[in-house]
Amino acid sequence: MTVERPQQVMSSTIPILLTGLCFLLLTPSCCSGSRILVVPVDGSHWINMEVILRELHSRGHEITVLRSAKSWYVPSQSPIYTSINVTMLEDESDKDYYNKMLQNVMECRKSLNFLRSFCQRRLLTSMLAKGHKILARAAATMLDDPVFMKKLKDAKFDLMLTDPGLTIGVLLGSYLKLPMVFNVRWINTGESHFTIAPSPVSYIPVQGTELQDRMDFPERTKNVLHYLFSLVEQHFIINAAYSDLLQRHFPPGTDLLSLEYAADIWLVRADFVFEFPRPTMPNVVYIGGFQCKEARPLPAELEAFMQSSGEHGVVVMSLGTFVSALPPDVTEAIAAAFAELPQKVVWRFVGEKPSSLGNNTLLVKWLPQNDILGHPKTRAFVAHGGTNGMYESIYHGVPVVGLPLLFDQFDNLHRLKVRGAAQTVEVNSVTKEDFLEALKDILDTPSYRSNIQRLSKLHHDRPMSPMDTAIFWIEYVIRNKGAAHLQAAGFSLPWYSYFCLDVALLITAVIGAFVWVSVLVCQILCCRRFRRKMKAE
Repeated sequence: MTVERPQQVMSSTIPILLTGLCFLLLTPSCCSGSRILVVPVDGSHWINMEVILRELHSRGHEITVLRSAKSWYVPSQSPIYTSINVTMLEDESDKDYYNKMLQNVMECRKSLNFLRSFCQRRLLTSMLAKGHKILARAAATMLDDPVFMKKLKDAKFDLMLTDPGLTIGVLLGSYLKLPMVFNVRWINTGESHFTIAPSPVSYIPVQGTELQDRMDFPERTKNVLHYLFSLVEQHFIINAAYSDLLQRHFPPGTDLLSLEYAADIWLVRADFVFEFPRPTMPNVVYIGGFQCKEARPLPAELEAFMQSSGEHGVVVMSLGTFVSALPPDVTEAIAAAFAELPQKVVWRFVGEKPSSLGNNTLLVKWLPQNDILGHPKTRAFVAHGGTNGMYESIYHGVPVVGLPLLFDQFDNLHRLKVRGAAQTVEVNSVTKEDFLEALKDILDTPSYRSNIQRLSKLHHDRPMSPMDTAIFWIEYVIRNKGAAHLQAAGFSLPWYSYFCLDVALLITAVIGAFVWVSVLVCQILCCRRFRRKMKAE
């Protein structure tokens, strides 16, 4: 029999210990392998959702995505998730709708400043009325299908992750009684805070008003009117679209808002570097800019073009995912203005090439927006004002020339303009001279770059990245099977109790009774005194 020396024992033990240590370090967290049901919103919202799904997949979670067979951006085949085709909004609408809406918005922008936001609100209301009817029908198709619903129940999902900008995920998650996390920016009639958090309209601007948090009397009047209009939209247009569906599949008294309030965590795509300060709630977590990342190397041809700009640098222009083309006169004015710049221009462009295009401008059908904004040669970003683009410009410290087109884009650019990091130009009335003046102002005035870089520094100065924050809270809900302890009791109160109107009525009644008794006692005492005086005489 041989006896191993201590050195031999150690040499054989160390690899085993190292293997065990590697196993422990590489083993995913306790909630890895969880089954997550995802209902996204198409378009730029999908870009946000996909970033989170990739991170969840890398941590060992099994993901199932519900999508439309006619989806615009959500692929049916993916290495990070399994997809199920269902009826959704895209089945009864198309991207051309947004181009038509743009024309109507441009007409609204010709109105007086006070009135144009109400004109745009009317267009949005019309869109909401049609959209929520389609969504209600799509949700009914699923909930009324026992085979489909059994399939979802049998899958034993651990979590519903959804963007409540469209309501199908909210309805399905509630029906399946799943813990629910929202990846949210907009919901129902506007900005998500107005649904979940106290929102005093004296200093919190309503979506679509193009106001800031310091308002004079006419502006507060405008803000209150928009807020009242949003309440009418919510209770008489949106809720009404789901009344029949909710009566058939949910307990009596259930409405859309009550289902939304039940969500465990709201991952709000906002950062107070960009947003105005406001009240919030314990289950609201801020992940603004989570999709941003350090710039990667550009394709060789694009990198060569960037380098050819010399000391003048490059202007980048992109107008988002939905609007395929601006009116020809607008593109001609923009192209002519670009042609007079000493800078080179990279323009994400779809449509007929403008005749006024200069030799300094490169037209591309697609560009790596995050990577090109992070390039050291980039001097300015011409953008439509979508949330993704605004956070990428803040992340990389690039000032903005805004061409707002639809929805929240006017408000987003206004926020950046108030902070001295952007200029805006009206698309409906843009001329070569106006656009060139705005571009030169951004490029030649150092304060714009210094202001956006200050915002960038604040945005980066945090203890935990927005992506890590989002993943932590998603897994937190999975680990704890919800986060009911973070939900406020106020949402279960009737409206009169929420505003303490019953208490106010009681206090008013007591004060009224006290005054009445006091007056009565005074009358009695005065009468007695008067009678005594009469008898004495």
